[in-house]
Amino acid sequence: MVKVTQLQPWQDPRGGEIQRVQLDSGAITMEVLSLGGIIRTLTTADKHGQHDNIVLGCDSIEDYLKQSAHLGAIAGRYANRIANGQFTVNGEQYQLSVNNATNCLHGGEQGFNLKQWQMNLLDDGVRLTLSSPDGDMGFPGNCNVTLDYRLDGDSLTVDIKATTDKTCPLSLTQHSYFNLGGQQCHSNTEHLVQVEAKQYLTMNDVGIPQQMLNVAGTDLDMQQATPMAVQTQRTVLAATNGFDHCYVLEQSDTNQLQRFGSIVEPNSGRSLTLYTNQVGVQLYGANFLSGTVGYQQQVYNDHQAICIEPQLVPDSPNQPHLPGNGFTQPGETYHHVSRYQFGLAD
Repeated sequence: MVKVTQLQPWQDPRGGEIQRVQLDSGAITMEVLSLGGIIRTLTTADKHGQHDNIVLGCDSIEDYLKQSAHLGAIAGRYANRIANGQFTVNGEQYQLSVNNATNCLHGGEQGFNLKQWQMNLLDDGVRLTLSSPDGDMGFPGNCNVTLDYRLDGDSLTVDIKATTDKTCPLSLTQHSYFNLGGQQCHSNTEHLVQVEAKQYLTMNDVGIPQQMLNVAGTDLDMQQATPMAVQTQRTVLAATNGFDHCYVLEQSDTNQLQRFGSIVEPNSGRSLTLYTNQVGVQLYGANFLSGTVGYQQQVYNDHQAICIEPQLVPDSPNQPHLPGNGFTQPGETYHHVSRYQFGLAD
């Protein structure tokens, strides 16, 4: 049984109101905003039964609008990077918003994280919808998105569907920053990360994939539970100040969820296991978070949390040899399903 409660809305300085809803399954309590589909808080119990919020966030809409870290938001139309903010489809080249070096990152300067979504309550969660017009941040086609957050005991399911009336690259992800140690833990270094994926993408100096390699024996090998502290010790991670790499899962059936891996924080005992139907998952160690203002005007540090972002692989609109199809055609439905299972480590 999930308790769904509407909270007092916040005023949007751009005009109108930001809706807020609280979901409570008993094991998980979370707050969702209509701004950006943001998960503002997500609370679970530690090994002592103490409940604490385990995601980073802000206390005001103004702070969410100022930050560029995509705290808790939905990234889209295309999560991660598209090289030079360009792609060609049906013989026509499109120029997107460039907001990260030479790339279009997470949908551009005014991506889905800054949009006002429409919110409707469900018996076990909340549904948010968004209409993105033709040409939004340079992307072709009118795009309609439905996002469901549903709780079931100790699990959160994120279910995203999208359609477009012109061929368009679509790849959306949930961009929460997790620190399983709770609000008093200001580093991710003791978190243990285990990744099932057998392959990862190498990248150039602006984060665009170059080739797909096996992880075994490399600096990206996390098949055994590994402390995040290695992010400052492994040579290949120096250029990105830590993990900011896309792992590739073997995909035979996008209707089935595959286990990507898990995160454990030993002091609290909390664990998080991710299952997804997406071919790629970006592991990001909050390497460039420093200076972002969060709860109670706390200024966050680099490496204060971990993002695990299920998605299609970066730049796939320009690299069709990579796994997954970055384009959604008219008449097709893009469908992303990910399940986050929270618990305690054995």
